[in-house]
Amino acid sequence: MAHNPHVRPTAFRRFIDSEASGGIVLMAAAALALVVANSPLAETYFNVLKTYVGPLNVSHWINDALMAVFFLLVGLEIKREFLDGQLSTWPRRILPGICAAGGMAVPALIFASLNWSNGEVIRGWAIPTATDIAFALGVLSLFGSRVPASMKVFLTALAIIDDLGAVVIIAIFYTGDLQVWALAGAAAILAALFALNRTRVKMLLPYLVLGGVLWLLVLLSGVHATVAGVALALTIPIARPAGGAGEHTVDSPLHRLEHALANLVPFIIIPVFGFANAGVSLAGVDGSALTDPLTLGVAGGLVIGKVIGVFGTALATVKLGWADAPANAAPLHVLGVALLCGIGFTMSLFIGLLAFPDSQVLQDDVKIGILLGSAIAAVLGSIVLLMSPKPGGDAAKAF
Repeated sequence: MAHNPHVRPTAFRRFIDSEASGGIVLMAAAALALVVANSPLAETYFNVLKTYVGPLNVSHWINDALMAVFFLLVGLEIKREFLDGQLSTWPRRILPGICAAGGMAVPALIFASLNWSNGEVIRGWAIPTATDIAFALGVLSLFGSRVPASMKVFLTALAIIDDLGAVVIIAIFYTGDLQVWALAGAAAILAALFALNRTRVKMLLPYLVLGGVLWLLVLLSGVHATVAGVALALTIPIARPAGGAGEHTVDSPLHRLEHALANLVPFIIIPVFGFANAGVSLAGVDGSALTDPLTLGVAGGLVIGKVIGVFGTALATVKLGWADAPANAAPLHVLGVALLCGIGFTMSLFIGLLAFPDSQVLQDDVKIGILLGSAIAAVLGSIVLLMSPKPGGDAAKAF
């Protein structure tokens, strides 16, 4: 929404418009959850999450329904970036694409190497593969002009590809017993959505109504319901202007829906998810919890795995001449951003819940690993970026 240039924006508006604000709100929600989970309100907190409202309990409404809206926004961003954004051409996709692949593979290998002998725990191999785009970009934005603009583009593109990989992982590896009739119904609804797209229906209401039915059928099918959000996003039209190439029209259905969700998701849905899932009781937690292979696998995957997977593949890709280095970026800039990729909060928590749905003990170990790894990654990444040279000059040549 445009603002009157003659009216000084309020502190609240400046906060909402800040790139760091989503990450700050999420951090506050997670911290509050930890406080509540270790206070006299803990029993009430956990009981409310288990309370049924209709067919689902509060926790499931948050993780299956509200997060479907989050995945809808993720899908819209993926589609827009691939069609007319930072990932619209192959040269733009090469470096973040290779780094995203490395940043998912190496953390998974680190986790697996520490938990290979435990048949139950190994299901969590995908937990440290994710990057929390809101957290990571929030921290990066705090450094302003100290970090070249190309690194924000690089991190955004990498995180979007990472999100796409996480969606594929969830759909393939964390799917329960399939109900063929529900899958067939979901396929029929998806076909109807694509028909709306092909016939150039630009009203959002038909898409959203069918999207609600799609979500219900996917929920009943055994595939995780949040996948419906991404599937719906792929059917939302994104129209080009009459002149052809260039930016898509701002009144495109995709842009309208993305704009409508722009504040709802980072300021309500994600903080609610964080508050509902970051709460872990620390009563009885001692040093052994921090050295548990599951905890170490998650934390080590997020910190060490992302550095090796993102920074290592970035160096190799540039040295081999497969892609250019980000403009005006020194190796320390890339190393700092690689560390920030280890902030895996939202998606890592989500995958952890899918990996261990019936074990509160394992979920708690996962949460400790995510909180520990994400905190270390954020601190180390910030230190490295503070040590980085100013953009420009010989910084790019140093790569």
